[in-house]
Amino acid sequence: MYNINQVNNPHHDDKLIEACSLFGMMDTTGRRFSGRDIVRAIANMHVRGNGLGGGFAVYGLYPEYDDAYAFHVMYLSQEGRVNTEAFLKQKFYLLHAEDVPTQPIPAIVNPPSVWRYFLEADSQKCDGQSPDDYVVDRVMEINASIKDAFVFSSGKNMAVFKGVGYPEDIASYFCLTQYEGYLWVAHGRFPTNTPGWWGGAHPFNILDWTVVHNGEISSYGINQRRLEEFGYPCTMHTDTEVIAYAVDLLMRKHHLPVEIMAKVLAPPFWSNIERRPPDEQNLLRTLRQVYGSLMLNGPFTTVIAHHGEMIGFTDRIRLRPLTVGVKGSMLYLSSEEAAIRLICPDLDRAWIPMGGEPIVGRLGRSNIQC
Repeated sequence: MYNINQVNNPHHDDKLIEACSLFGMMDTTGRRFSGRDIVRAIANMHVRGNGLGGGFAVYGLYPEYDDAYAFHVMYLSQEGRVNTEAFLKQKFYLLHAEDVPTQPIPAIVNPPSVWRYFLEADSQKCDGQSPDDYVVDRVMEINASIKDAFVFSSGKNMAVFKGVGYPEDIASYFCLTQYEGYLWVAHGRFPTNTPGWWGGAHPFNILDWTVVHNGEISSYGINQRRLEEFGYPCTMHTDTEVIAYAVDLLMRKHHLPVEIMAKVLAPPFWSNIERRPPDEQNLLRTLRQVYGSLMLNGPFTTVIAHHGEMIGFTDRIRLRPLTVGVKGSMLYLSSEEAAIRLICPDLDRAWIPMGGEPIVGRLGRSNIQC
């Protein structure tokens, strides 16, 4: 196990109480656009963070390798890189490897080395597993077993860029205005109960699922134990990690639709369930009985993205903010309406959704599901 004190925390403080910033934007026509506007939007909420974490996820940015798994890996030592690259060459067909381009800026101090690898899963090595299941197992194996190496992005034609710093600093460091994608999510972090370190910044990712989160998951212990039963060891020392793995389990492996996934993670109170129609009562009771250990307790707002879809919802009594904005084919999700209007002053519509009710934007659909 690595020493968490090795990673960069210039403030030496992970217990300040504030509120993180979230922002997501998606063009439902699939048109790709640069990161310029989302960087401006998340920077407008600068005071919601404290510089201990910022990050972005981008979808559609690697069209030349659109059918390969793109691993982004952080290294705290040369030994970690050597061991990880040997592992990847043994377990995958390696198409291309390179260090992720960065530019030095004063605000980013003592960063880890970050590399990206474009990989194909060999059907013979999968040994009967689906390629996605094989990739998940290999990501977990690296993160749990190889010292000083952390896979923090593993989807196809998408990637996460994150670290210790304000999000606008992370964007400058990784040159994100030079990338284009049709869906972007961003996060500015203010850690409360978990360390501020490079691997613990948001977004959290597994395959093409990414999660950003504002709040606190007080059910982390039981969520973690349940997910580890399904092969998801939690190694990133941040409560948000369980959301990404829970979404992958519920939607990819158990094939639950978005609406049901939201009812598992943010279910109605029992008193509210009793007032629903009988068929709905039966469904909600069944979900609580089967998936009760995946329910998220505590105040939270989360934005979840994967290819073709962006989803946002809050805890069931909306203890953390979420604002929705729509302009033509563009969907915006934000902690603050001001950040949306900074980059799109003439919205067609803006509103605050009900607690626990998902907002869903999908490629090829002009209407927003809510």
